[in-house]
Amino acid sequence: MNLSDSRTAGQPASERAATAPSRPLARLGAAEAVFNVLREEIESGKLDVGAKLSSEAALAQEYGVSRSVVREALRSCTALGLTMTRTGKGTFVIANRVAADLVLGQYSARDLTEARPHIEVPAAGLAAQRRTEEELESLRDIVAAMASEDDPEVWVTLDSSFHAAIARASGNRVFERVVADIREALANQSETLNMVADRKLASDREHEHILQAIEAGSTTDAEDAMEAHLHAVGVALNSILNK
Repeated sequence: MNLSDSRTAGQPASERAATAPSRPLARLGAAEAVFNVLREEIESGKLDVGAKLSSEAALAQEYGVSRSVVREALRSCTALGLTMTRTGKGTFVIANRVAADLVLGQYSARDLTEARPHIEVPAAGLAAQRRTEEELESLRDIVAAMASEDDPEVWVTLDSSFHAAIARASGNRVFERVVADIREALANQSETLNMVADRKLASDREHEHILQAIEAGSTTDAEDAMEAHLHAVGVALNSILNK
């Protein structure tokens, strides 16, 4: 189904919910499809700055998806600086172009990009030296679960769990606490990158390389694999922000 062809010409999402029939979307990529429609309408001016979007329930009914799918799409709109959700009032358009940096709650993408190599690269190296068999088994389970997971919300939770598990396996409590502190921002960033830059499969491969290096007990390889992963994330972020 071509989503754009089925829309009412010139009628923004904030108005269509009341009149448009349900248009089911495939679960795989549903959040991305909803996100793409909303982003196009915001950037094209069909949804003006200051406009209030339809409620999650109305959008879910309109597109024939769950509210969690709509929530994913709206979080990515917010991360790109296009919308803002005000508790008890709804979601509003605040800009018609992507912001210079992603908004990820307490931290920005720039914050994460600058800090993560100084934390997660040495943590991966230490994990290769110090991980217990139990910690290694946990990492294996997470990587296997991510590779077979189709639900994007579950996947991003596993993604942040993977990075937190490496920090714990490093045996350095500072690294562990810092990664725990940024965990929510990491999940938000992964969700947006998967939706906008299609990072999931590449991340799965990169995580597998990190796991293999930690499993082999190679400090250098683990640090190199983590550095390569974080570099790829940075490249994907730049591709979004520089469009």
